[in-house]
Amino acid sequence: MADGVPMDVQAIMRQIPHRYPMLLVDRVLELIPGDRITAVKNVTATEPFFPGHFPQFMVMPGVMIVEALAQATGLLAFATAGETPAEDTLYYFVGIDKARFKRPVVPGDQLILNAKLLSFRRNLWQFKTTAEVDGDVAATAVIMCAPGKIPS
Repeated sequence: MADGVPMDVQAIMRQIPHRYPMLLVDRVLELIPGDRITAVKNVTATEPFFPGHFPQFMVMPGVMIVEALAQATGLLAFATAGETPAEDTLYYFVGIDKARFKRPVVPGDQLILNAKLLSFRRNLWQFKTTAEVDGDVAATAVIMCAPGKIPS
């Protein structure tokens, strides 16, 4: 992906290993390697977690919002490193700080995922992330990830 050029779901799946029902990034609107990413998760009533969370008022679990943000950071990390994932390597989610949830995310919402690279040291990536709906902040977190080999 060239600086700033959008990615569709096919390009996303070439960069990260997640698949339905765990692929939580539908489109990348902007990706500036070494700086930031803006991506989209379209939230639908058919998401597999909604029947149990909560049937009387469907709310996207906070952990799924954080996972969507983490997937966006993985896309930014790969682009920044100028790599595509090897079959035996993943970017593991290794830490989260300052997670805050500000508003419910419900079916029909379009979750805008923003991540900004804060640092990269000794194979540890750190990102400031924000998830928004209609310009309102839904969640924020500082997310850390690191590459690792898939156990054989």
